[in-house]
Amino acid sequence: MFGIKSKRESSMKETIRYLAGIAGPSGFGSNSTAEQVTQHCSLFIPSNLTALITGATSGIGAETARVLAKRGVRVVVGARDMKKAMKVKEKIQEESPYAEVILLEIDLSSLASVQRFCSEFLALELPLNILINNAGVYSHNLEFSEEKIELTFATNYLGHFLLTKMLLEKMIDTANKIGIQGRIINISSVIHSWVKRSCFCFKDMLTGKNYNGTRAYAQSKLAMILHVKEMARQLKARNARVTINAVHPGIVKTGIIRAHKGLITG
Repeated sequence: MFGIKSKRESSMKETIRYLAGIAGPSGFGSNSTAEQVTQHCSLFIPSNLTALITGATSGIGAETARVLAKRGVRVVVGARDMKKAMKVKEKIQEESPYAEVILLEIDLSSLASVQRFCSEFLALELPLNILINNAGVYSHNLEFSEEKIELTFATNYLGHFLLTKMLLEKMIDTANKIGIQGRIINISSVIHSWVKRSCFCFKDMLTGKNYNGTRAYAQSKLAMILHVKEMARQLKARNARVTINAVHPGIVKTGIIRAHKGLITG
């Protein structure tokens, strides 16, 4: 009424700007590449930073690993398929011969596998500055993990929850020793907004009750966001030098989108 935009109007305009590739306040838009965003970072990145990325054998994860390695970050790739992981490593080192890429096997759907992975990583006695919880699955059909938990929820949320919990003290210790703030990033999705409050029940998500693939995926991504909100509260209470954020990476043709066209359309 008095020239003040409503939140809805502002949000709509921001969405239009994003889809059009128009730069936002950061100077970057949806057409910006990871290399463009980080092109000046190598001037400020200290040596021996370590980033751990899950699901880095394809799509967003692989590109993130490539660019971080190119900028001089030691990259630890947590992967279920070690053959694919080796191909990613070889491709990275073809472009960046001095890049340090470490491969460790992990199946995020298995809590036992996550525990083994964390033990193996901690045994390396490396610092941990960045944790990117990127891996994700989508399934049209109801499937279960080895612990008899619905597979999408087990992989996308529970595995990353345990991984973060087991590596958190390492991240806090690293940040305290080198004086650089640690970063945890959960890759979520705007699809989380499709979840109705009345349908968000952890017990049902564990058992796959009334299973629907798209709903299960959306619920797992909402759980990732709730994880971030609670972890942020706990980190602040501890005055820890580690931040955690949830990120919607945009809708691009990753392996999940190509394999499951109905994921976005219903």
